[in-house]
Amino acid sequence: MEDFAAAEKLLGEDRTEEAINVLNEYIALASSPSDKAYYLLGNAYRKKGDWQGAINNYLMAMELNPESPAVNAYKMANEILDFYNKDMYNQ
Repeated sequence: MEDFAAAEKLLGEDRTEEAINVLNEYIALASSPSDKAYYLLGNAYRKKGDWQGAINNYLMAMELNPESPAVNAYKMANEILDFYNKDMYNQ
């Protein structure tokens, strides 16, 4: 699954749990870690609403490749969470 097309297709079809399973299996069997696998896994967790899972995987992708698209995804996730947290104080 070098091009990760299967996981991307599953995510596009809102089959998030299946995408997570495919990516976790890939990560477990891969001979070397892939930043793209962790980035896509972060996207899957974000789509599922699991922000902690998303951030953890984005951080792993960024550790493997500082130029990963996970950098922008991580920033976006933090901005969203900061916005939500600020709203909590205004209730």
